[in-house]
Amino acid sequence: MAAGQGDQVVSRSVVIKAPAERVFEVLANPYEHANFDGSGSVRGQLHGPTRLTLGDKFGMRMRILLPYRIENEVVEFEQDRLIAWQHTGRHRWRYRLEPVEDGTKVTESFDWGTSRSPKALELLGYPKRNARSIEQTLARLKALIEQRVA
Repeated sequence: MAAGQGDQVVSRSVVIKAPAERVFEVLANPYEHANFDGSGSVRGQLHGPTRLTLGDKFGMRMRILLPYRIENEVVEFEQDRLIAWQHTGRHRWRYRLEPVEDGTKVTESFDWGTSRSPKALELLGYPKRNARSIEQTLARLKALIEQRVA
């Protein structure tokens, strides 16, 4: 499946003072996701591998108003550079890593152009809410990794 259209992607970036390999090892371990999630909705992993690769499926415990479970699949993968997953709604969460002088530039994107119903997500305000969540997630990811590297 192709990536979504540019006007249906919200992205934010941060530089983390750590090599891309260290950042990627956290992103590719779904047991870590609740440790850096800035939305407050990810509660922990239910099943799946501890190291994700293309095509892997993993279940997560979630909560937005009420608790629920969601099944995700890794749909984009390039070792130490890119990982993206989606669930049955088909919108994607993508992390792109780029080595820079001070460490690694991490760009997180919410891509609702791949969604089964992108207009519904827009009407429900997900892009705007997810922009705030991405900013909080990246801040938490930066703190988590830099604390481990120190």
